[in-house]
Amino acid sequence: MHTIYLRMNLIGHYLRDFFGLFYPRLCYACNVALISNEECICSFCSHQLPETQLHQERENKFTQIFWGRVDIETATALFYFQKGGKVQKLMHQLKYKGKTDVGNYLGRMLGHRIRQNPLWDPVEMIVPVPMHPRKQHQRGYNQSEVIARGISQVTGKPLITHQLIKTEKTQTQTRKARFNRWKNVETVFRVKDENVFRSKNVLLVDDVITTGSTLEACAQQLKAIKGTRVWMATLAMTI
Repeated sequence: MHTIYLRMNLIGHYLRDFFGLFYPRLCYACNVALISNEECICSFCSHQLPETQLHQERENKFTQIFWGRVDIETATALFYFQKGGKVQKLMHQLKYKGKTDVGNYLGRMLGHRIRQNPLWDPVEMIVPVPMHPRKQHQRGYNQSEVIARGISQVTGKPLITHQLIKTEKTQTQTRKARFNRWKNVETVFRVKDENVFRSKNVLLVDDVITTGSTLEACAQQLKAIKGTRVWMATLAMTI
């Protein structure tokens, strides 16, 4: 049986290499062909991605955004986001090109970073920032949920969807000032069953943080439930 498995695995490897000659897998950051042991991102780009290392600090650039706004335990972003940079290219592939595999890959990467530090040990469940059902139907997926699923696969913490919901379809946050971003999302999130989150430690996940308005609005809903504590994580944060 073991010999059959090895033989099938070898055949699969050869088939992937054969089809790769005609349909090469390309790096989502630079479009260079990937080699067999690379996934989504080539090794060169992977080493160039600007990791923040914020998961190692309880108070950091991310948590400072929420001082005086909402009480959170700690927060992190995997990368710094710069216009025209590789991180922006990866986020664009995830959000607008349907490349959910890169979202899962980076989510797992973020999960490994979180698992390295005891600051994140108390987390009991993972909750993605929700999309309005109509928008999610149009896109076919929620990118925050894709990222959160990757984190869940690495950390073993359960993924909770359809409990924190978005009740109104809002305008895009792009180019809005901070106050207008807050007004845009102030009342659009709701918790369906408070018992799911009562006295729980929740990791709230989004794709990118700029002003923090969306994460704040979601965290306010969770913090209104007795005993609930909130952690935050995103793939990227703007510099």
